[in-house]
Amino acid sequence: MTERQNTITTRALNFFSRRPILFARFFAKILAAIVNLMRITKTSKTIHLNIEICLPQLTKSRRAQISRAAIRNELQSYMEFFSIWGSSNAKNISRIHHIEGEHFFHEAMAAKKGLVLIAPHFGTWEIMNAWFAQHTQMTILYKPIKNAEADEFVRSARSREQAHLVPTDESGVRQIFKALKQGGTTVILPDHTPRVGGDMVNYFGIPLASSSLSSKLIQKTKAKTLLIYAIRNENSNFDMFIEPIDERIYDGTAIEGTRIIHAAIENLIDRYPEHYHWSYKRFKANPAIDEIYDIPHQEAIKKIESVRAASTDLTL
Repeated sequence: MTERQNTITTRALNFFSRRPILFARFFAKILAAIVNLMRITKTSKTIHLNIEICLPQLTKSRRAQISRAAIRNELQSYMEFFSIWGSSNAKNISRIHHIEGEHFFHEAMAAKKGLVLIAPHFGTWEIMNAWFAQHTQMTILYKPIKNAEADEFVRSARSREQAHLVPTDESGVRQIFKALKQGGTTVILPDHTPRVGGDMVNYFGIPLASSSLSSKLIQKTKAKTLLIYAIRNENSNFDMFIEPIDERIYDGTAIEGTRIIHAAIENLIDRYPEHYHWSYKRFKANPAIDEIYDIPHQEAIKKIESVRAASTDLTL
């Protein structure tokens, strides 16, 4: 990367991180309006396809409505991240207007068994880090960003206060195990495709290569587990939600634990589909449909229906 490119990156990061969060939302809404009007971007097509795969029971008009809102919400979240990363922990904590289920967190901390926070790609998850960091030592997996300046910026923002960033490899996982054993806390974003391998676990009825790291951490350490997410509210702030996970996650196999996590994510999406980040090409994680995002829409849906039907037959 040239010095000029570095300068542009630095200036852009500094500009957006210093703008009020309302500016970030306004800018994102303009981008969303363009994307929704033109409907020509690959990301937009991915979002439409993912929503139809996961919510086939809804009418076409309802799915279209969710698509438009999801594009707007996802872009707002990404722009909000800049403002959050550029703000102090105190400022970010003040932006959380209401916390639903806070007692679940304090009860988990009182147990002193460690805590695994399950945070899907949903809403504006970055706003929650500051609140949790004031109560517990955080150990978080972090994958470096390719752009060195952007990486330094995000790394610095995420490691403020008590947050300890560890690499996304075996050494990082060992550090998380150790932290949990000592009563610490980690945050896992579970709805992604592992770089290598993974267990084939159903997600909205489709078997996908999935990481069982979360369930392995939980079952081996017996750390308490909670689902967390944050959604912007009508007062220009955020509401944060803390919810318990099915108690069966503490027993059984890693794959069974991953199924429980998937079920929790599916339930969250069913409740608030407009706030899920639908742009990730999650359904490539099955060899039978790995080209799903590169073929015509109706052909993709037929392949999905075939794989879902086959998966249903196997479970009968």
